[in-house]
Amino acid sequence: MRDLGAGLGFLIKGQRWVFGHGKWFGIGLLPGLITLVVYAGALVGLGYGADDLVEWATPFADDWSSPWLGLLRNALTALVFVLGLFLAVITFTAVTLLVGQPFYESLSEEVERTEGGTVPESGLPLWRELWISARDSVRILVRVGLYAVLLFALGFLPVVGQTVVPVIGFCVTGYFLAEELTAVALQRRGMVLKDRLALLRGHRMRTLGFGVPLGLAFMVPFVAVFLMPGAVAGATLLARGLVGDEEPADGAGEGETVAAD
Repeated sequence: MRDLGAGLGFLIKGQRWVFGHGKWFGIGLLPGLITLVVYAGALVGLGYGADDLVEWATPFADDWSSPWLGLLRNALTALVFVLGLFLAVITFTAVTLLVGQPFYESLSEEVERTEGGTVPESGLPLWRELWISARDSVRILVRVGLYAVLLFALGFLPVVGQTVVPVIGFCVTGYFLAEELTAVALQRRGMVLKDRLALLRGHRMRTLGFGVPLGLAFMVPFVAVFLMPGAVAGATLLARGLVGDEEPADGAGEGETVAAD
């Protein structure tokens, strides 16, 4: 529980940082606003088309009598939209980070500068950093897609599908949100995706403490845009804590092993 609290502490500290540095809050809003417009349009389209998609995918039920036909297709339509929302929450961060890479990189560097005085440098040109970010985002999205399909299938299980599966879904969402956000600072330290995932697994509870509340907040319309600048700042602070560049936040578990680069 202490590690969960420590992860939440980094998230709160990041939000406080950007509100204390209004210039960077404004800069960090722009990429999120652009991505929000695109995603809002996609979700509206999904909302209008989900029932047609379900009807096309379930021709075997055309001859079912009432109320079973309606129950099946209404349930599947709801699940399709929930799955779309789940993917939107996960991919929103990846797409926003890609769109706003220069903005968030500068914001993260400023956090490092104000907190520690020195800013690690990857030594890579911008185009190379953008390529690595895009490639790693695709790899993460593939993983997320596999989890989404599995959780979608498990959602049909009685009781478990309506209780345990959503909790697992939120944990998966939070974990990968934390990975995408900490990547900004960890890539600057030369850590590849494999190393970053190993680092987060070694501090799973702290990672979930940061990512799960953020994932829940991101499900509220428009909230993601306003939290993104602080989320990047908080993820930078979290990354610094995980690699030992700063003292653990209050409530962090004692004796945690810091993964080597």
